[in-house]
Amino acid sequence: MFADLSKGLFDSATDFLRCLGTALACGLLFSLCHMFRSRYTKSFAITLLILPAVVCAVIMMVNGNVGTGVAVAGAFSLVRFRSVPGTAKEITMLFLAMGAGLICGTGHLAFAVLYTLVLGLVFLLCNQLPLASGKKSLLYKTLTITIPEDLDYSGIFDDLFKTYTREHSLIRVKTTNMGSLFRLTYHITLKANISEKQFIDELRCRNGNLEISMSQQETTAEL
Repeated sequence: MFADLSKGLFDSATDFLRCLGTALACGLLFSLCHMFRSRYTKSFAITLLILPAVVCAVIMMVNGNVGTGVAVAGAFSLVRFRSVPGTAKEITMLFLAMGAGLICGTGHLAFAVLYTLVLGLVFLLCNQLPLASGKKSLLYKTLTITIPEDLDYSGIFDDLFKTYTREHSLIRVKTTNMGSLFRLTYHITLKANISEKQFIDELRCRNGNLEISMSQQETTAEL
């Protein structure tokens, strides 16, 4: 009876399970690559494991070039529905996992395994080698300063930015604490060999010792 129900979709249940199993194996390899000497969450590791099988099943369910095109577009659009913005590394792993699922779904299982092994190895090498990770990238920061509502923030920190940064840009202004405070967010490029603590201490003298935070920018661009 099962063979009758699956007729017209797959040659046999064995073919379906073989494709699905290969996709899961590829997902497991990508998941292990992502976890290797990296910070990760359990939910994202499970996502990388399951995602190739999901994409594989979607591709196997369609019949014809038009349907495959729609399925591919829908599958790759899944990235934009993540509830938490992902890093470039996480988004890369999502696309790699979906690529493995697409290849499995078209029935090219040997190519899917080869694809996973080659790109998984490339990902591990790129992740471990010091590519584009020099000291210069450490100078790009996101600075958040909380100020009282009666303080005019226009130009109030310009002299400090001139002393401690090469470039600065105000990217967000937000009210907080029922409108009694402003929260300013800047993208800054620090000068080399400056004291971040001294910079923050001088900012504290300007903002009334309210909250200040400085973090590494995830992605940077040279202007």
